[in-house]
Amino acid sequence: MPGIIGRKVGMTSIYSAEGKALPCTVIEAGPCVVTQIKTQDRDGYESVQIGFGVRKEKNTPNALKGHFKKANTEPKAKLVEFKGFDGLSLGDVVNATIFAEGEFVDVIGTSKGKGFQGVVRRHRFAGVGQATHGQHNRLRAPGSIGACSYPARVFKGMRMAGQMGNKRRLASNLQILKVMADKNIVIVKGSIPGANGSTVTIRK
Repeated sequence: MPGIIGRKVGMTSIYSAEGKALPCTVIEAGPCVVTQIKTQDRDGYESVQIGFGVRKEKNTPNALKGHFKKANTEPKAKLVEFKGFDGLSLGDVVNATIFAEGEFVDVIGTSKGKGFQGVVRRHRFAGVGQATHGQHNRLRAPGSIGACSYPARVFKGMRMAGQMGNKRRLASNLQILKVMADKNIVIVKGSIPGANGSTVTIRK
């Protein structure tokens, strides 16, 4: 499935033909450079690796410098492989023109990190106003987490306090409302994971 790497710009709203305001996300889609073409004979599978963003020369390992030099391009900050591209060569540029208005895409990003959170915020336990799991005077505490003599342990996957957010997430079947190819802008309906300015992957 072909796709592109982009950057989340932010959210806005546009009006449909019926006059309804549609919430949407603006994504800077590319331009991306083809940095490697993998083949069945050499790599065991076929795909196209593309790069997006700028990486400082001094922060780029020598091995990657040679990798980008083969493609005759400057070091890239993000590399992603896609299958389904045809007719591309090393050093070619992929931009927002691969998408068309009205088609549906999947967007992959990293959700906002919320740090270490308790069960009320992380798992929406009842908390203040209602006792949780037998609590009566500590209304944001998790309460009982297991039985006594049997099974005499806590099951894996128990909802408890911990790290919240900062995970790879997929938003699927988002409709493309507008493509501004001259500015490498793609506007999709709805929200996508990640903060403004974060890197996302768009695939068909």
